[in-house]
Amino acid sequence: MLVTFSVSYVAYGRYLSQFVGLDDSRETPAHKYQDGQEYVPAKKPVLLGHHYSSIAGGAPVVGPITAALVWGWVPAVLWVAIGNPLLGAVHDFVSLSSSLRHEGKSIGYIIGEYVGERGKDMLLWFAFLLTILVVAVFALVIGVVLNAYPSAATASLLYVTLAFVFGVWLYQLNLPFSVGTIVFVGGVFASVWVGIQYPLAIVPGDYPAGTTVLFESTPFFVPSLLESANIGAWVLVMLVYGGAASVLPVWMLLQPRDYLSSFLLYAGVGGSLLAVIVGTLITGMGTDAVHPETGAQLTLDITTGAWYGFLGQGGPLAEMLPLMPLFPLLFLTIACGTISGFHSLVSSGTTAKQLNKETDARLIGYGGMLAEGLLAAVALCAVTVVAIPASSGGIGLALPNFATGGGAILTALGIPFEYAAPFMALVLASFLLTSMDTAVRLGRYMLEEIVGTPETPVEEYAANRYVNTSIIALVAFFLLGSGRWEDLWTLFGGANQLLASLALLTGTVWLANWSESKQLISTGGPMALMGFITVIGLTWTGLYQILGGRLLGITADAETTLLGQASAVVQIAIIAVLIGLALSLFKIGYDNMRTARRTGGGVAADVTSDDD
Repeated sequence: MLVTFSVSYVAYGRYLSQFVGLDDSRETPAHKYQDGQEYVPAKKPVLLGHHYSSIAGGAPVVGPITAALVWGWVPAVLWVAIGNPLLGAVHDFVSLSSSLRHEGKSIGYIIGEYVGERGKDMLLWFAFLLTILVVAVFALVIGVVLNAYPSAATASLLYVTLAFVFGVWLYQLNLPFSVGTIVFVGGVFASVWVGIQYPLAIVPGDYPAGTTVLFESTPFFVPSLLESANIGAWVLVMLVYGGAASVLPVWMLLQPRDYLSSFLLYAGVGGSLLAVIVGTLITGMGTDAVHPETGAQLTLDITTGAWYGFLGQGGPLAEMLPLMPLFPLLFLTIACGTISGFHSLVSSGTTAKQLNKETDARLIGYGGMLAEGLLAAVALCAVTVVAIPASSGGIGLALPNFATGGGAILTALGIPFEYAAPFMALVLASFLLTSMDTAVRLGRYMLEEIVGTPETPVEEYAANRYVNTSIIALVAFFLLGSGRWEDLWTLFGGANQLLASLALLTGTVWLANWSESKQLISTGGPMALMGFITVIGLTWTGLYQILGGRLLGITADAETTLLGQASAVVQIAIIAVLIGLALSLFKIGYDNMRTARRTGGGVAADVTSDDD
């Protein structure tokens, strides 16, 4: 996979850079509209850190691990290895490049330039609904991580605090960047040790010895999610944090935090890949790396099945999950890591507003997605080594396999297992924190673009950054009410992949209107493939899993609580709205491309080259 991704970056990445005509002589939106709030030019390593941290959330960990235990590791590896450079990296790069040529505006604004306000509003509503799903899913995963690893909770709080101080160091005190990097990156890694010494939980529960518990009893307003009040408490804390972080200027928390977290991510991903090579060829795993359930010595031998069948009925999760046909559900289960529509929101929502030079887009857009594919590869390595099918299934798969398995792999480099596993838990938490509050910020952007210039009191409230972030957090929390992780994850994956197809549609429409001689295969092929797969996948999820299972009790146990039933109805409604919006946008976009190709007209969007 390393070889495949490297060749793709050098060859296909260079071709795409020439294809869209990246030119450093053009002034980027970050310089043109610099305001100290949203448009802030960033150094390439800082922006790469933000972008990579924002896109590499929990999805490229949870998705591949789940897929490997449902269908086997072979189909999971193939989808990541082939789909990432040909679909996902293209999607991210084109989303970033098109936003650069449209003043750093979102994909909704861009498609509106070519198909009108109706298409713009439809895509913005679609993106807004997805951001709510992202916030809900990632807040839940963070809650599970911090509940299972109280040491990661302490380390995460310290890491956010260090990021805030680093922002002041850089932008208010104007102190040296290189010195600050050494001091604060060192502080982030030291926080792992502090976390191990002083683990933290919010409400009483079953924790390691020495854990500090903030409340002696569970407050009445704290819900129990996945049968844990502590998970519910952390979810509430994360939703409040996400809302607060999303309204702060990007220099105050977003840029410095994501830059610092990138070192955690590089160390976790790069260290794990190096450890696999070193451990396989030289050292093997450390003797302190033992299986958490059996106590057996772990090795780098593959313990996960290569193929569990088309319906996954031969795998360890067969009795925990409903029927899971590989087509189309593999492509929804592994979203991030291969292709993710959420990345188009990051690329056109925050990254394009901070790009210092146009040519930086190749490394940050195309290269950043390849790096996320490597994270998916690390997750697959971890699950094949440990292969723990959690008794609860679903989200419970991510932690024991990524944190424990990844920690076991790191022992090949001589790192003690007692430090390596909490470190990998912090790596996972840092992915999730950055993605979640970036999603809240992006949701705020979407709603503000939908409202436009407020003309009524209701619109003024909707455009208010504090009000709309509260709306996002409340709706996200409501979606978690059923606790059915497998349905929420599939819904998130389907919506995410469908938005990826719509983002590719936006890029294709842009290219078609740029020049009638532009080839549209690079974006149009992935667009058609993902659109077809995800419409089928969402339909399966809505009819088979949610309607047939949770509401009618035919394919699974029916919901028994009012909150669970209401959540199921809302999820079905969201699926129907998403499919309806997507099909309408495909029709509008296709008509526009046909017209542009027939007449040779269209807006060139500030481009100067018609080279193919």
